[in-house]
Amino acid sequence: MQLVPRQRYRLLRKLARHRSFRIGFIIISIMVLAALLAPIIAQYDPIAMRIRFRFRPPQAAFPFGTDQFGRDVFSRVVYGTRLSLWIGLATALISGLIGAFLGVLSAQYRKFDALLMRVMDALMAVPAILLAIGLTAALGPHTSSVIIALSVAYIPRTARIVRGSALVTRELEFIEAARVAGASGLRIMLRHLLPNAMGPLLVQSTFVFAYAILAEAALSFLGVGPSPPTPSWGNIISEGRDHSVQAWWIMLFPGIAISLATLGMNLLGDGLRDVLDPRLKVET
Repeated sequence: MQLVPRQRYRLLRKLARHRSFRIGFIIISIMVLAALLAPIIAQYDPIAMRIRFRFRPPQAAFPFGTDQFGRDVFSRVVYGTRLSLWIGLATALISGLIGAFLGVLSAQYRKFDALLMRVMDALMAVPAILLAIGLTAALGPHTSSVIIALSVAYIPRTARIVRGSALVTRELEFIEAARVAGASGLRIMLRHLLPNAMGPLLVQSTFVFAYAILAEAALSFLGVGPSPPTPSWGNIISEGRDHSVQAWWIMLFPGIAISLATLGMNLLGDGLRDVLDPRLKVET
């Protein structure tokens, strides 16, 4: 069902009053601004090597220090924010769209339910990170490969959540009234089942966003993510692991960025879950 303007206003007010949502929104907003303003914030080219400045500790000229090639770690972390957030966003959108469609399709047409859910169960039987590693290794170490692999890994979870919500909605009286009025199955899916599953879908998408950032870092660390010298948080940490004693800052600052991004998205998800689920008390 569609929200009227007054309901939207009340929903936004509740979100604004929710402590976790506010903190998460602030963290993610700062990161998005840093990604958008990367050419202004970063003083140096993130891939330009300056061997004479190698292994400089954090100082005024290099706030996060430099790496083994003399590259400014601050510039690399800032530009890495762009790539990591883009991978998280693209994964959340693709898995959300495909997962939502498969979920409502399965709920509306029982003849597809058994087949689709058995496929989803088979995919979910493999740990998401292992499935992503296999797909990325097969497709090659590219940004698009990482997005495709992570989307495939998280589609089953999204489809399951949307299907569960749609199955509950499918048995309500207004759906029966729509059938009696002659509404087609596609219309019921798009006008009734999908809108009523948006709450769980939004919450799940925020968690998928956070999981994708962590998974991308893990894939890059293992060498199957975006190839160097493209700066991403994962490959910055991977490049710094051989120098962790001599230059601890190379791994520290991208690790902090990963932690903040996942924390921010999880706090956003917690806020959305509390506000959109009437069974839970909204934190004020």
